[in-house]
Amino acid sequence: MVKMMSQLRLLLLVCLLAGLQMSHAAEVRVAVAANFVATLKALAPLYEKKTGDQLIISSGSSGKLYAQIINGAPYDVFLSADRNFSTKLVDKQLAFAETRYIYATGVLVLWGLGNAPIDENRLDQGGVKRIAIANPNTAPYGAAARQALKKMRLWRQVKHKLVQGESVGQTFQFAASGNAQLGFVAMSQVLNPNNHFNRNNYWRVPADDYAPLQQEAVLLAYGKENLAAKRFLEFLKHESARGVIAEYGYL
Repeated sequence: MVKMMSQLRLLLLVCLLAGLQMSHAAEVRVAVAANFVATLKALAPLYEKKTGDQLIISSGSSGKLYAQIINGAPYDVFLSADRNFSTKLVDKQLAFAETRYIYATGVLVLWGLGNAPIDENRLDQGGVKRIAIANPNTAPYGAAARQALKKMRLWRQVKHKLVQGESVGQTFQFAASGNAQLGFVAMSQVLNPNNHFNRNNYWRVPADDYAPLQQEAVLLAYGKENLAAKRFLEFLKHESARGVIAEYGYL
């Protein structure tokens, strides 16, 4: 009888703890810039195991996600590819200034298929018919590529070769499919373990040729009461998360 009562107490304790864990678990709707989506998907299992929360991920260009947010999209957290869009959201009282921080600094690279050496000299070569670039007006990596081309004094020479992707994610697909011989993409996309094309043959665009890609996280007004959203923002600062982010090529 005593043994049975002990087992019953143990069962009740397990159920209580499980109930407490379930009461704290929740969903976090994250709007994430296309360059960071693969990294976030690598981080998601770590976060979900640690907290019991679930990440609901939506990706696209920062500009497109910004437009969705100001039109009422129900996101809790915004992981932008720069600081500009989060600043605009704070100004519109759609995000909280005190929650902003830089979660990663991106690196712009020139990448393509094949084994031919890649550097700025290839951009103006006759064999390169198309160069993929993200839309400079909505995608920070596209804006950085335009800055770099102008700094290298190649913008006018190669402008007729440029094909625009809606986001840097689509830009990578243009280059990966061979529809463009080269593409200005994020180094994180090249180093992504799921990149089965090549992860070694790329040219790192000099950092002085474009404004730093300081990628900013912010809590959105929609997520004000979502404790899980705040947990997630803290998780991104954790050493385990920082390690994964660095592995994907971010500074």
